[in-house]
Amino acid sequence: MASQPDCLFCRIVAGEVPATVVRETADTLAFRDINPQAPTHVLVVPREHYPNVGDLAAADPELTAKLLTEAAAVAADDGVDERGYRIVFNTGAGAGQSVFHTHAHVLGGRSLTWPPG
Repeated sequence: MASQPDCLFCRIVAGEVPATVVRETADTLAFRDINPQAPTHVLVVPREHYPNVGDLAAADPELTAKLLTEAAAVAADDGVDERGYRIVFNTGAGAGQSVFHTHAHVLGGRSLTWPPG
């Protein structure tokens, strides 16, 4: 899908909005969340605009796999792969998605068991 001029993540991918980039490939960009919920909290986005992970998976399964591969690489780079990490996709406003450009949250570096405690 084409880049959306009003999409924050499209603007980050284009270099118009600064971000702390930790990994990048020809197809994906990974950057630190500005409001981290764990010691490791990195967003991994496809460079192409897809509103949510369901749309991405339906349109481009190969890119979906690349996004997950990069999420795992982020966890390894941050040293949370051995202890455990979480990959979260919020899909739709009712699930907490606030930027409608597919993004995986990679979370780790603290206990993420459920229920908490």
